[in-house]
Amino acid sequence: MKNLLLAALMASAAWVGTSPAAEAQDNPWMLRARVIGVLPDESGTLKVGGTRLPGDVDIGDQYVPEFDITYFFNKHIAAELILGVTPHDVKAVNVTVPGALTDATIDLGDVWLLPPTLTAQYHFTEMGRFKPYVGAGINATFFFNEDEGKVADGISYDSSVGPALQAGFDYDLDGEPGGWAFNADIKKIWINTDVTVDFTTALGAKVKADVDIDPLVIGMGLGYKF
Repeated sequence: MKNLLLAALMASAAWVGTSPAAEAQDNPWMLRARVIGVLPDESGTLKVGGTRLPGDVDIGDQYVPEFDITYFFNKHIAAELILGVTPHDVKAVNVTVPGALTDATIDLGDVWLLPPTLTAQYHFTEMGRFKPYVGAGINATFFFNEDEGKVADGISYDSSVGPALQAGFDYDLDGEPGGWAFNADIKKIWINTDVTVDFTTALGAKVKADVDIDPLVIGMGLGYKF
């Protein structure tokens, strides 16, 4: 009888563990769609032939849609991959080239960034529907569709790899395991690239720039946990 009772209890536990509610609660995948503002905190060092030039860079803010995928290893630990592309207008400002330019602003056209970012997150789950999290990880940024603008003959950007920090929260909208959530998120991403600008026609030289983009990325949107 004891053996029969033990077998029944084990069978009941196995059934509960595979019930739809448990499956919904334990499903590890969450998808989010956000609108993000990419706000560069840019700075740069300009050089010609190893000689530093007075000047800096200016990179425009951008607002774009973004998509991310999160995998939960357990209720606290998750990994998030952030996907999106952003176009940015680029200028060299306060540029001085002896005998050619003084405190000038030069339009360097625009460039597209593909900055996939992978973060490891810790989720706080003891606050009811409000579920904040923090994260840290790595960013890889690739540049494409470079437009050199009207002055330069050409421009190229080197790829970048750097750290990223993150904080945000999900707010459960339906009170059920899985389902819809409102999300707000902020990230600091460190992006550094070496830029070569061909000014052969205008200045008879190529200008090299060590550029820190280092954007703050602020987003809001909706998530769905399966």
